[in-house]
Amino acid sequence: MSRAFARIAFTESVKEAQRRNGARANGERLEAHAAARDALTPELARFIAERDSFFMATASREGWPYVQHRGGPPGFLKVLDERTLAFADFSGNRQYLSLGNLAENDRVHLFLMDWAHARRLKIWGRAEAVEDAQLIAALMPAGYDARPERAIRIHVEAWDMNCNQHITPRFTERELAPGLNALARRIALLEARLHESGILLPYETTGASHSKPLPP
Repeated sequence: MSRAFARIAFTESVKEAQRRNGARANGERLEAHAAARDALTPELARFIAERDSFFMATASREGWPYVQHRGGPPGFLKVLDERTLAFADFSGNRQYLSLGNLAENDRVHLFLMDWAHARRLKIWGRAEAVEDAQLIAALMPAGYDARPERAIRIHVEAWDMNCNQHITPRFTERELAPGLNALARRIALLEARLHESGILLPYETTGASHSKPLPP
């Protein structure tokens, strides 16, 4: 048994690069690792369900790569089973670069970021465009304002989650909301206590002679 992603990604050219840079021993360790990581775990399924975007890389027959950002509500990329992912392909700029690449080269790579916790998930697989109204309807997020053109189904061959270096933390409005709401409630409480003491804030109009200015 070995790591599935190492079997896919560690080509002879990659192995030679590892040797030249003194990293081949680490590559061999990964190749001999007992955990294959070729099927999605329940923990990964939860991680995927929390994401509201990901990047998908495809390549043409000639080898030219293309990376496309995909976004939607959290969970729009769905885990169908431990080796299958799918999402509704929303209408976009109508260049169809990913779709055209998949028609001649079904290999894909997905990159999913959790910016807030500096985690990233990499998935290797093979993808297909599916014109199935029932599947598209099942994948379409409820109430989301987008028009699906097809489904993209991805057959997972390997995954890896490693190295949180150099990830700048970023937070979505949804992630910030609990803290911001608690802060707003705290500010409102403090303002109410100041008003009870007859103290007006600088941005408030002083209409009463008995009001006291905010202490410096």
